[in-house]
Formats: sequence, structure tokens, C-alpha cells
Amino acid sequence: MRPLIGLTGRTKLAAAIEGFPATLAAAEVDVYIRNYAAAITAAGGLPVHLPGHVDPTEYVRRLDGIVLSGGADVAPERYGAPAETDVYPPEPERDRFELALVDAALGEDLPVLGICRGLQLLNVWGGGTLHQHVPEHARYDVAPHEPVDEIRIDPESRLHELYGGQRVVNSLHHQTVDRVATGWVVTARSADGTVEALEWPGHDMLAVQWHPEMMETSAVDPLFRWLVERAAARAAVPAATVGS
Repeated sequence: MRPLIGLTGRTKLAAAIEGFPATLAAAEVDVYIRNYAAAITAAGGLPVHLPGHVDPTEYVRRLDGIVLSGGADVAPERYGAPAETDVYPPEPERDRFELALVDAALGEDLPVLGICRGLQLLNVWGGGTLHQHVPEHARYDVAPHEPVDEIRIDPESRLHELYGGQRVVNSLHHQTVDRVATGWVVTARSADGTVEALEWPGHDMLAVQWHPEMMETSAVDPLFRWLVERAAARAAVPAATVGS
């Protein structure tokens, strides 16, 4: 049986989405980029969308793993900073839901993979801070699957076990990690020193700044394979022992 992998998304007004009639302009629509679900499925998992109006503890009791997807900026007040002028409009309800979801996932010992905003959210969840606008990393001038940023990976890391020591990745973010969350370890950096990956030793939580689900490859992405394998291993443990 495929392990269930929860996938976070965004909520948009129907007015912002082509194809909805004007009478539904104020309706809220949950949006999920299909690449994430496709990567989960290719790795052997069963993706499940997670609307943000549900108590996260209800989700984690049924899930085997979680992907925190990309999206809007984490609200600066979440890490004690005033908003700068170039912050993309935050989604406070998404912040609230996902921070609570990470709390709940930790309580149930679920493996978590953070991608782009997901890395930033995990860093903020752990007490870290962000650089609010680093425009040179927002490479929207090239296709999202194009590798443009060379990163070096810590040889002692889990990420190194998955990818080896060096990799060229895409770059679709305008915010970066500033102060690293307590207990978390930087396991990859780009040439300019930007944090490209974080791991939390002793926990199945791993996060990357790039978008592996967008990269073109004929093979299953190692990050999604890791998540599904950890989720499958957890699913095989009797429920009474999980989180104890």
C-alpha cells in the first residue's frame, strides 16, 4: 500500500483564476501545482491535498509524511521583523496552518520535506529569520526546470547521501535564510553563501531552497524517494509506538 503524503497548497480567490464565472469571484479556491503530486506519485507515494481549514492534528493521525510546498512569503511578523517594501503579499492563514502542521507532524514523528517556501517556513518555525528580498535568486527569466545555480553539499549530510557533493539546481525564490533556526544544520550552499538546504539532526525533516519537482529528469528525484521511503518505514511501525 502506498504511504499517504500530505501536500500543502495555496488558497486564492476565484477572481484571480481564469475560467471562473464572475458570480464566483469571491469564492476561495485551493490551488496545488501538479508537479509536487507527480513527484510524490513517481516515488511511490499517494499524494493527498491538505486544505488549511482543517485541524492539522486530524491530518497527521492519518498521514505518513508531509510536503511543505512553495508559495507566498512567510509573514515577517512571524520572525519579528517589519515588512520591507518588496515582500510578496503573505497569506497569514496559510502560515498559521502550516506552522501548526509542523508542530503536529513532530508530535507524530512524521517525515517532512520542505521546498522553497517550505524551507523558509521550517526555518521560521525553528526560530530563524529570513532575508526578505534577494532578487538575483528569482530567476524567472529562464524556464523553471533550467539548472542555473551551482550548490555544494556537506559531505556529512543526508543530502550528500542522496545527491553527492555538487549539483546545479533551479532558482525560483526571492527570499533566503538569514539566521538559521536553533538545532538545524546548513547542508548545502550556493557560491554566494546562500543557504540551499537545511536538516534537523535526529529528525526526519529535510528542506531545500530549490524546486526539485520542477527539474527535468528521467529518474525519481532522490528527495521524494527519501520522503516516501521514510514514510513507508513509519507506516510499518505499529501505531501505539509512533510518537511515544
